[in-house]
Amino acid sequence: MPIHDWTRVSAGTWHDFHLTWIAELRNALNDGRMPPDYYAQAEQIVGPLGPDVLALQESAPHPPQLNGALGLHPVGSDAGGIAVAMAPPHVRYTAEADMDDYVLKRRTIVIRHNSGDRIVALVEIVSPGNKSGQNAFDSFVEKAQEALYRGYHLLVIDLFPPGPRDPGGIHAAIWSALSEDVFRLTPDEPLALLAYSAGARKKAYIEPTAVGRALIDMPLFLTPDVYVNAPLEETYRAAYRGVPRKWKAVLEAPSA
Repeated sequence: MPIHDWTRVSAGTWHDFHLTWIAELRNALNDGRMPPDYYAQAEQIVGPLGPDVLALQESAPHPPQLNGALGLHPVGSDAGGIAVAMAPPHVRYTAEADMDDYVLKRRTIVIRHNSGDRIVALVEIVSPGNKSGQNAFDSFVEKAQEALYRGYHLLVIDLFPPGPRDPGGIHAAIWSALSEDVFRLTPDEPLALLAYSAGARKKAYIEPTAVGRALIDMPLFLTPDVYVNAPLEETYRAAYRGVPRKWKAVLEAPSA
């Protein structure tokens, strides 16, 4: 299924879709896509990295309080998954950089969990609200940077083109704290699928894309060197089935 132009519909329509998409990702990951020591469920994630977030967490004796986002927990000692050295992720661009304490200069990430479960990764499906104002955008970028600093692996799905606050794309904004050599999106491929491995040396796996193309599976890192493939195309298709016909007609209309 081709990626649709979600700028054609209201923010509420997108919100309804991406909540379903994140649930479909949870369902797919729980249906044998992950090592047996991980599971996905709803989590309470506070701030711009939620509630659109799939969070991978270490299990605890007491279950977490659930509200809106998704959590994925290892329940054993073996991460499993695919080793990068054996099968590098199938993306066209990569980047590596070290990260210093200066990325924490403005604020502290607000990702909390009452049970004490340890977050190991986050999935963010970017919404228009993340780019709607400078404060919202800055907060989103800072929290993504601090998540990397704290060792949380990230998968960022951005199906909205760059705007005045991210002219080079959301990756350029996030990565600018790590390196002056930043990959920037181009007008023919303005959307982005971004996977980040948050080991001692941060690694980015970048796949630019565009409206009309199919999504590809993207790596979701469990450790700095081990990942599972997140089935983006399959889950996008499943979520799209429930979009109201009124909005499907808008999304599927030929471009002017």
